[in-house]
Amino acid sequence: MRVLLELVRIILIFGILGGILSQLLKNVYLAFGMDAYNYGWIGYIAILIFLFVLYRNKWQFSGWYKGKGREKLPKKVSQVLTFVVIILLLSPPVISIVMS
Repeated sequence: MRVLLELVRIILIFGILGGILSQLLKNVYLAFGMDAYNYGWIGYIAILIFLFVLYRNKWQFSGWYKGKGREKLPKKVSQVLTFVVIILLLSPPVISIVMS
């Protein structure tokens, strides 16, 4: 039962928080005059990776599941994924400028 509750929690975190963050990112891209409709999906992938890193390093320890396999991502992996998130978030503006 705890596993099912944790799964529902993960779906809600990624669904609701991911939706809010992607709408915010879309508005930021549009405010800067970028083509958020063609290149915004790159930023959305960045948001999902960001939420994954947050979940694995922080949020999984405050949930219902108490079984084995609960460990943080290695520090190097967290750093690489965070760097990838930054690159992906900055890519749509660059691509939009280059393609104009």
